[in-house]
Amino acid sequence: MPTTPTNPFSQPSPLPLLAPDFANIRDAHFEPALQQGMAEQRAEVLAIATNEDAPTFANTVVAMERSGALLTRVSKVFFNLTESTTNERLQKVQATVAPLLARHSDAIRLDPRLFARIEAVYAARQSLSHEEQRLVERYRTEFVRAGARLGHKAQERLRACNERLSSLTTTFQEHLLADTRASAVVVETMAELKGLDTSAISAAADAAKAAGLPGKFLLTLQLPTSQSVMSSLHHRPTRERVFRASMARCSRGGDHDTRALVLEIARLRAERARLLGYDTHAAYVLEDQMAGTPAAASQMLSSMAATIVTKATADAAMLRGHFAKTSPGQSLEPWDWAFVQEQVRKEHFDLDESEVRNYFDLDRVVHDGLFFVAKQLYGVTMHRRTDLPVYHDDVRVYEVRDENGTTLGLFYADYYARPEKRGGAWMDSFVDQSRLLAQKPVVLNVMNVPKPGAGQPTLLSSDEVTTLFHEFGHGVHGLFSDVQFPLLSGTNVPRDFVEFPSQFHEDFAFDPAVLARCAVHWQTNEPMPAELMAKIRRSRAFGQGFASLEYVAAALLDLAWHTIEADRVIDDVLEFEQQALLRSNVAHALVPPRYRSPYFAHIWSGGYSAGYYAYLWSEALAADAFAKAMDDGGITAANGARYRDCVLSRGFTLAPMAMFREFQGRELETHALLVRRGLR
Repeated sequence: MPTTPTNPFSQPSPLPLLAPDFANIRDAHFEPALQQGMAEQRAEVLAIATNEDAPTFANTVVAMERSGALLTRVSKVFFNLTESTTNERLQKVQATVAPLLARHSDAIRLDPRLFARIEAVYAARQSLSHEEQRLVERYRTEFVRAGARLGHKAQERLRACNERLSSLTTTFQEHLLADTRASAVVVETMAELKGLDTSAISAAADAAKAAGLPGKFLLTLQLPTSQSVMSSLHHRPTRERVFRASMARCSRGGDHDTRALVLEIARLRAERARLLGYDTHAAYVLEDQMAGTPAAASQMLSSMAATIVTKATADAAMLRGHFAKTSPGQSLEPWDWAFVQEQVRKEHFDLDESEVRNYFDLDRVVHDGLFFVAKQLYGVTMHRRTDLPVYHDDVRVYEVRDENGTTLGLFYADYYARPEKRGGAWMDSFVDQSRLLAQKPVVLNVMNVPKPGAGQPTLLSSDEVTTLFHEFGHGVHGLFSDVQFPLLSGTNVPRDFVEFPSQFHEDFAFDPAVLARCAVHWQTNEPMPAELMAKIRRSRAFGQGFASLEYVAAALLDLAWHTIEADRVIDDVLEFEQQALLRSNVAHALVPPRYRSPYFAHIWSGGYSAGYYAYLWSEALAADAFAKAMDDGGITAANGARYRDCVLSRGFTLAPMAMFREFQGRELETHALLVRRGLR
């Protein structure tokens, strides 16, 4: 199925910085371009593997870096669209090509001729520059970890496992999206939505209308177990319905139940790990991360778990006391926690999240908050590009210019929730920075902010503001990359380091200088009162018992699934989950894991299998680094230049802890993490 000259992927995009030509890209273009891309790379790799000249860095490793241009070009666009604006046709293409791509990758990494050439270059690497040595070392590591040293029989079984896993994870993603849509809660009356602001009610009415339910309201679900509307809904039965719908996703039976998929994915990952010489999938994954071993990751989580559970238990007692006064005769239930916690927050801190939202208009926060920090820290400016086509009307494009006026890259912002978008928030790229390929970065940030009704403002919660800055931290990690080779570019770093830049940027959102510019009442245009700013900062550690426990429970659940051995038989997903939480001493009747097994997208269809612990691991780095930045003056050009030089520009050209030490000037200390989490 070769591409034709009319297929926009046939040649590099004619648009600035190779931005995708969405004006001409159609769904029908993807499958032939992906097929042709695989065929072209197979031919390129065959030429490298069978080259009669002695293997050199240039004719082997650099040649590999240049291979697969068409496949990379189309894959970058295709897999972004399958997550941000998918449809039935794209899903069918994904189901078709996923096993083919797995087979294609194995064909390259399991080619003994190619591996022999890489081994030869690796043996002679001392004559290369530092970055060249890093590249050779990463190639060798990736080939070995892919099974290049296995015998023929083991490799054949490995290929079968990889191909099957690619199909299963694709199906999981489709089932989760479908069941999340199907689990949206239909509400009949306005009275059942008491507590939601006008914008949220309008959005629920619009969602119902779009679903063919005019005159009703539809509360769509977000990816985590906890749902943002729960903190505002006064109507207890509605809270319970939303909670139960969220918890039951993909485990209700029927076509979209993922439990059988979960069991098979976990089993195949364990089998693959054993083929590769590891006891468990977690042992395989973590060998190539900062943590090194499952024991190290588990120890880090377990060392904090007791303190976190104690904090959550104390918080529960406080909430029960408040609930007993406001709802005598009723027991506090999981669907009450967020609502009662918000009431206690108002009482203790005189802080009302609905009042706070009025000061966080999305456009204002982006332009006068996010982009202000980018300019103050890094000297870069963001310029709207309305001439570049986008894949959805909600998407905005900005040209990122450095202090000297040169163009650094492009930044795509896609913030609104859509039925065809997967849940959560993430950063990705359409083009990775590489001096070898003369490419500048084209990155995107994606969120799921509920779109308001017509004529209503987009008002953000404090958590959504934090997420906005978090994802932009990933964005600048890609934008400021300044390396030679694609494999080492930008965010191509270990999972437990990639969240360091994103979490480092979170706390800048609530710096007084940032709030003074972007926290403006959407109706009166009055700045947020200094007293309210102070309340927000004082209250940020409030509620960390719940937030920390739901996260740690999910991270330990992830490790439980991925430390099973290949011959372990598991019959019941939810029973396994409950027993894992009990063994880890994080089972709490009022605080379920942030993601339950049937809808834990990070670990089943995402890239965080045995890696969900990484958020806390990276947070320790981020909290320590942010504390140092504050001690050194906060949002200053000097701090930004040092962070950009030591961390953001380096990609994977240095060991992660070496980058941290270079910025920090010392080894990691965890005191700042405990303070940030309100645990000290």
